[in-house]
Amino acid sequence: MCGDPPNIIIGTSLGYSFSDFITNTGLMAGISLIAVVIYFYLVFRRELHTEQRDTQNKSYPEPADAITNRKAFIFSCAIFSCAVILLVTHAQTGLSVALIGLLIAVLSLLAAGNKAKKLICKIDYKTILFFIGLFVVVGGLEETGFLEIIADLIGKVSKGNAMVMIAIIIWVSAIASAFIDNIPFAATMLPVIKSLSASMGVDLMTLAWALSIGTDVGGSATPIGASANVVGTSVAAREGHPIGWGKYCRAAAPATAIVLVISMIVMYVRYF
Repeated sequence: MCGDPPNIIIGTSLGYSFSDFITNTGLMAGISLIAVVIYFYLVFRRELHTEQRDTQNKSYPEPADAITNRKAFIFSCAIFSCAVILLVTHAQTGLSVALIGLLIAVLSLLAAGNKAKKLICKIDYKTILFFIGLFVVVGGLEETGFLEIIADLIGKVSKGNAMVMIAIIIWVSAIASAFIDNIPFAATMLPVIKSLSASMGVDLMTLAWALSIGTDVGGSATPIGASANVVGTSVAAREGHPIGWGKYCRAAAPATAIVLVISMIVMYVRYF
């Protein structure tokens, strides 16, 4: 549930827990992980063997050397462990994911001491304002009935067939998330799947897992589809290994398609 922002939106809005995601989307992710590791090994096996030969005689710094303040490091690890435990057990404790995030942020600021002001200044307020505006717009679309029109359109195209509906949600979500931010797309589609479930009689939880998989995985197809992709390609370029759109998409787009197909098959087998 906490692995990607769309999951937090879906889980919080529909009342699903960390364990719900682990036992449903987690299964699909685990199977897909094995397939993708094999795929990337086959695609990059020559580069991997060449790199291995080139780095055999290189020496690397010790990871412990990066720790300049051992006390602060231990305290930070304790806060992070607390965050993980609270997120995993939020269904049992009754704490919302948002409240847990806020509590951990407050603890981090208290631990930072006189550096807290510097951390507050680094908060991306533009993104926070963007989300406020986004949810206002989505609420407006929901009130005017626009999202119900989209739901009706999906229902007509699928002709009420739940399996076709799942395929549409997964692939449309994935394609859209490859080129636009998956967070606003997930927020926009959430009322759509609620309307589909109510009008077509399809299990809402099944539609939610399709939306989760589509938005989470689709962003992997392009360098701009997810924040992690942007950061990863930027760091690679800075270290002298630029990755263009062509090189990235040739490797990542097929991997994305493999995961989507596997996830769709798992959903068909498990839920139908």
